[in-house]
Amino acid sequence: MNLNFRYDVVGYVLFAVFVLLIMPMYASFDGFQLNTYARYLTLGLAAMALALSWGYAGILNLGQAGSFALGSYIMAAHLKLKASENMPGGMPDFMGWTNLEALPWFWQPFHSVTLTLISVILLPAIVASIIGVFMFRGRITGVFVAIITLSFLVAFQLVFVEYQMYTGGENGLTGLASLELFNWTANSYSTDFYYFVAGCLIVIMVLTVALVRSKVGLILRAIKENPDRVRFFGYNVASYEIMAFSTSAAIASWAGMLYALVLQFASPSYMSVSFSLAIVIWCAVGGRNSLVAAALGGIVVNALQGRLSEIFVEGWMLFLGVVFILVVLFMPNGIYGLLRASVGKLKNMTSDGKGHSHAIEANTGLPMQSDSKKER
Repeated sequence: MNLNFRYDVVGYVLFAVFVLLIMPMYASFDGFQLNTYARYLTLGLAAMALALSWGYAGILNLGQAGSFALGSYIMAAHLKLKASENMPGGMPDFMGWTNLEALPWFWQPFHSVTLTLISVILLPAIVASIIGVFMFRGRITGVFVAIITLSFLVAFQLVFVEYQMYTGGENGLTGLASLELFNWTANSYSTDFYYFVAGCLIVIMVLTVALVRSKVGLILRAIKENPDRVRFFGYNVASYEIMAFSTSAAIASWAGMLYALVLQFASPSYMSVSFSLAIVIWCAVGGRNSLVAAALGGIVVNALQGRLSEIFVEGWMLFLGVVFILVVLFMPNGIYGLLRASVGKLKNMTSDGKGHSHAIEANTGLPMQSDSKKER
């Protein structure tokens, strides 16, 4: 275990303590506050998902909100069907308003909670893989990837708004039932639900850290620095990029699923351009080169936004914008980069004494003895 990874492990442990102990204690285990903090955790998970593709593989996905929204709609569809069991044909109310005669075939799997949870992971990953094949096998990189993913996001939102009879249109999916999983009923204002969300965040973080610390993560970082050199060594760069892109989409989808459970509805606003750009900002503020820093950025920025909106009802966005500008100007690598630089300076300061001794030896030709040698 090298020194840098030891610092990272300390950061992971402190983050886990912050999420599992400090946040609920600060909320005094109040239901409303726990629900608010659970929402922050889900948004932090979305930022961490983007850090996987952007920070480790160099893929700036401006359409990350699409995967987030898809996960929320999949879970909301299951909960909506559960709430509509007594409706004619078991169909959601908005389908009856649009004169649909039967439940669409692609809604049928969402009767099962198991298939719903599987779909939350697989469906966004498959969609991202299809988009990734189009982009990465064509060796599209840089800003063009950002533009393409943003274009897909806009088209995605238009489809969900246009086909109101299947998606609820601009109103989204509301009036949802509670999730029942292994004889546990999710109450978004309870302590156990908060720890369910926190547990998902910690487990996914551990699995993702294991991924980026493996050989796959090393190859992804090499692709980020110089993809042509990686191709020269015989690796299929497109396959690794597709893997990182689709894995990031699956994690973002899981975050969206949790978000739908927290707020008890799914909305097309989840796939808006502004929301997708906000995820990029959270990741940049925390530091895209660290998973835990990106998650912390999502939590801190949203908590700061909530606090500022209470104090400055009219001008809170101005204050938040100033913070973002300062981060871009003075902390281009986010909070993580600032901490890294501080640790590096501290290490240099502690090594100055040794460096000074070596300089005296070089100038005088006389070895500097340690205190222990003098005593002997």
